[in-house]
Amino acid sequence: MDFELTEEQELLRDTTREVLSRNYDAEKRNKVTATELGWSRDVWGKLAEIGLLGLSFSEEDGGMGAGPIETMTVLQEVGRRLAPEPLLDAVLLPGGLVAAAGSADQRAKLLGEVAEGRTLLAFAHAEPGTRWPSTEVATTAAQQGDSWSLSGRKNPVLRGDCADTLVVSATLPDGGVGLFLVDPSAAGVTRRTYATHDGLRGAQLEFDNAAAEPLGDAVDASAHIQAAIIGAQAALGAEAVGAMEEALRLTTEYLKARKQFGVPLSKFQTLTQRAADMYVSLELARSMSLYANMSLADGTVDPIIASRAKLQIGRSARHIGQEAIQLHGGIGMTAEYPVGHYVSRLTAIEHTWGGSDDHVRVLSAQIGDYKMVEL
Repeated sequence: MDFELTEEQELLRDTTREVLSRNYDAEKRNKVTATELGWSRDVWGKLAEIGLLGLSFSEEDGGMGAGPIETMTVLQEVGRRLAPEPLLDAVLLPGGLVAAAGSADQRAKLLGEVAEGRTLLAFAHAEPGTRWPSTEVATTAAQQGDSWSLSGRKNPVLRGDCADTLVVSATLPDGGVGLFLVDPSAAGVTRRTYATHDGLRGAQLEFDNAAAEPLGDAVDASAHIQAAIIGAQAALGAEAVGAMEEALRLTTEYLKARKQFGVPLSKFQTLTQRAADMYVSLELARSMSLYANMSLADGTVDPIIASRAKLQIGRSARHIGQEAIQLHGGIGMTAEYPVGHYVSRLTAIEHTWGGSDDHVRVLSAQIGDYKMVEL
């Protein structure tokens, strides 16, 4: 099995790294995330120019036709620079649902505009009082003739603050969970926006008989939703790996530069051992991220594989984040220094689409009863 990137994948990685590195350092990111939008439309346009916004869409739908490995490669660079642009939440996740469940007309109308950076999507699925892996959806869809309407509440809706079109899950009249397209500015839709602790944005959306258009046919889309969430978990894992790499790099450079008792901190064996443990955690996370994305690339959409990867990556992220703060000392907690922002983003990723405790419960439920064998 080949674990190396191809020349095309390396070029994609290097191009993404160059664009994001040119536009973001700690100071620039802080300024951008402090704006009302929270990200840069100028950078968004550059991502569209190099094809990243259509990365996972088929060429027929106006995209690049890339797979999970390419997505992993790009998301690692997003995590490395802490780029606040909503690539996953406004493009890859909801766009993937449109590509999988949408009609030909819906794909033609939406995906080309998304790939060009002219339309932002958001997936409104989570609801107050529920948590992953619950599949219960309290938002309901009602049909009158050829028209549909939705009623319910969705929160948190990541990047729902800036979405032009919402992909909303709702319980169908005959059972099952369908997907619908909703205009967030339409009558019957109330959008309350907020900032998240990692500097990004989200929204609470309330629907009161809001007009909706079925995504594809009004049939149970549970399989599409599960597959999309598994893909999002793998993508978040890749972003976390990039963020962990940079947090470790910042920490090791600090240990080399900061002096105590006239010598660099890197001369203290205990501190270097702790940094070495951080590296071990990083490599464990990298291996599991590669495992999850290679499985998807082979056509294996397995929630157990996703949970294994998400659990290890979450544990590695917490270890690396805590150690990065500890080894930096007080400076690690300041808003001006980048390492604290990496830890905040890693914490948010760990709690998105299931925290570590949730994935432990999912995996432990798969353990059968084993009989004791007498020797």
